[in-house]
Amino acid sequence: MDALRMQPALPVVHIDDLRKSYGARQVLRGVSFDVYPGEIFGFLGANGAGKTTTLEILEGLRRPDSGIARVFGLDVLGNIGEIRQRIGVSLQATHYWGLLNVRETIELFRSMYRRTLPLDELVAMFDLGASLAKPMRELSGGNYQRVVLALALVNDPELVLLDEPTTGLDPNARQRLWDVVRNLRSRGRTVILTTHYMDEAQALCDRVAIIHGGRIAQIGTPQELVQGLPANVTICFSTAAAAALPETASWYQRVTPLEPGKYLADCADLETGMRGLLEWAAGTGTAITNIETRVATLDDVFVRNTAAQGALQP
Repeated sequence: MDALRMQPALPVVHIDDLRKSYGARQVLRGVSFDVYPGEIFGFLGANGAGKTTTLEILEGLRRPDSGIARVFGLDVLGNIGEIRQRIGVSLQATHYWGLLNVRETIELFRSMYRRTLPLDELVAMFDLGASLAKPMRELSGGNYQRVVLALALVNDPELVLLDEPTTGLDPNARQRLWDVVRNLRSRGRTVILTTHYMDEAQALCDRVAIIHGGRIAQIGTPQELVQGLPANVTICFSTAAAAALPETASWYQRVTPLEPGKYLADCADLETGMRGLLEWAAGTGTAITNIETRVATLDDVFVRNTAAQGALQP
């Protein structure tokens, strides 16, 4: 993927200074990024950060207040009909005709496109054989989501937009979808994926962008973002009540308050961090109610960019 990114390829998606407000609430405040051919691009953020609004602009479902949004070099505002023939979309929430069965629903969608994948291929891809005759309204949540994903790929799209696609899937179905996404990349397709599962983003994505407060907070490969963290070890600990930690201390590089009485401490190494935490707790009479330690991951990058930052940072 690094070699791919070094090539002077034109972006499949180009967004520049995108802005969108709903009344007085600014949802997008100058979002800019590019997505390149054959890339799995993760778009991460807390609820309400602007992920879905950005995707809906690319899909032609919402109109930006200002800024540029291009797909395949085409401006979304003037070319959405052509763009929709070449993209696949899995929305965050979908409602299809409940009386149609799965076969009828897929065939209906296949009739809308110039180019489509065979029904049998879609059925095999998402293990839908036992569900073909069932009405959509009778499907379980997991099977319904499988049909939704099959419909996103019905036109063999060049770009696939997946908004939280694994929500409601069991672990096996989730792994199956991961294989589908990787297969799309191997076939030269491009994928934009939103998810709240950081392990999913770390496993699948070539690059990720973290959006917070309507702006891009960080962008890069998962490895680059993790390596950019201030420490190698994170200690998550809880106290019986909100504690007054010193602004600076030798045992941590930074502390992030997650909620009253719960903190994340970035430490250079586990031994120094644990010793310092326990000595501070004993010296101040603070009761530690829970301790978890882990090597830094994309979860930590996400928290650093989206958690409320308090006065405990040095």
